[in-house]
Amino acid sequence: MERTPSKPMAALWMAGWLALMLMITVAGREALHELNVFEVMLIRSGIGLLLLAPLIFRAGGLAAVRTQRLPQHVARNTIHFGAQLGWFYALTLIPIGQVVAIEFTMPIWTAILAATFLGERMTIWKFCAIVLGLVGVVMIVRPATGEINPGQLIALAAAVGFGVSIAIVKSLTRTEQTVTIIFYMLAVQTAGSLLPALHVWQWPSLAAWGWGIVIAFCGTFSHYCMARALLYADATVVVPMDFLRVPLTALAGWLLYSERLDAFTVLGAALILTGNLVNLRATTPAPARAAT
Repeated sequence: MERTPSKPMAALWMAGWLALMLMITVAGREALHELNVFEVMLIRSGIGLLLLAPLIFRAGGLAAVRTQRLPQHVARNTIHFGAQLGWFYALTLIPIGQVVAIEFTMPIWTAILAATFLGERMTIWKFCAIVLGLVGVVMIVRPATGEINPGQLIALAAAVGFGVSIAIVKSLTRTEQTVTIIFYMLAVQTAGSLLPALHVWQWPSLAAWGWGIVIAFCGTFSHYCMARALLYADATVVVPMDFLRVPLTALAGWLLYSERLDAFTVLGAALILTGNLVNLRATTPAPARAAT
């Protein structure tokens, strides 16, 4: 059924999204002080499966996760798994505000891949968005200085991986339920991290378990907040609210870790976010509908 549009309700759900995404960024940094990145991924995905179980039951039980597209799920989530590993690892190498700024190039890579492999039309607006995003990345990474931080390249590779993942999700959503897509994401990530995590396993302290649970909870339900926001407003209203994550993450990095962002990073982030806004201009908003 139709959901009555409400920008205040959309903003409220997006506030939940922003809070959870900030929490997962800080929790990831804190957990990685003690745990290996594979341990963090195993805890995140394993607990995530438990949190997802009630939604699977509500959707019809095991019948809800049956699929005829298992190879696509495995391919998508293998790439997504690698991207998440890179994202978490980058948190330990560069300021968290810089990680999130580079992460926002994901829509740029998605647009390129969707146009190349899914037949989506490449408009002048999308082309301008791609150019702005690439210039923004160059401003942040600054290859001409000869002082590229490996963390920047890892974060960029993660953003490309997320872009590939989203492009495949666009294809999967034509036939698959949301709960099915999330289930295979968590299942593949659990399987992929199990053996490496066991190889380096050190029993986490109580604090590390706490951070792991925060990561699992935020990683699972942040997307629920985003989905709810999209029920009350179009993507052209909702998505720009997510841009607040860049300055908020930079502020958190400054307050918690005394991290400072230079002018080049700020300018690069501004160009990337402008590219995202330009890309949204080319998107025809779909009517908001209630979840079924």
